[in-house]
Amino acid sequence: MNPNRKAAMTTEAGTGGGEGRPERRNALLAARLEALDERIAALEGQVAGDEPSLEVVLDEAMVVVGGLMAAYAEHAGKPLPVSDDLLEIFKAFVKGDPSLNAIRDNVRELVYYRNCLALDRRDALPRAPARMAVRTARHIYLYLRSRCEQEGRLA
Repeated sequence: MNPNRKAAMTTEAGTGGGEGRPERRNALLAARLEALDERIAALEGQVAGDEPSLEVVLDEAMVVVGGLMAAYAEHAGKPLPVSDDLLEIFKAFVKGDPSLNAIRDNVRELVYYRNCLALDRRDALPRAPARMAVRTARHIYLYLRSRCEQEGRLA
C-alpha cells in the first residue's frame, strides 16, 4: 500500500470507530479534515503555475480523497477496507447511506484519470488533468466538510 495513503487513512490512537467522548471524536475529525485541507492546498499550489506531473498530483489527490472518506466513515462508525482501490473504498463508504453517492462521479473521475494513465491514453484526458484532479479533491473535501458541519460532527 502507498505509504501516503496509509498515513491519510490511519486513525489516531484510541479513536477507533465510535469510541471515546463525542467532543474528542469531533475534535479529532476536525483535525483530520484540517490536515487533509492543507494537503489539498499544497496540491493547489503545485498546479497554480506550470502543469506538474499528473502521476504525482493524481496519486496525492486520490490519497486525500481516500483519507476524507476514511475520516468521515470512522467518525460515523463505518468500517472501510484498507485498499489502494478507491472504488472499493467508495463502495463500502456509501453502504447504508445512499446520500453519500453525491461524490460518486467525483471519485469515478479520479479513477478514470488513473485508468487513462495505466492504458497510456493521455489523449482521453481533459485539458489540464492535474488541475482537474485537484479541483475534484477540493470539491469532495468541501462536500464532506459541509456535511460534517450540518450533522454536528465538528461541534
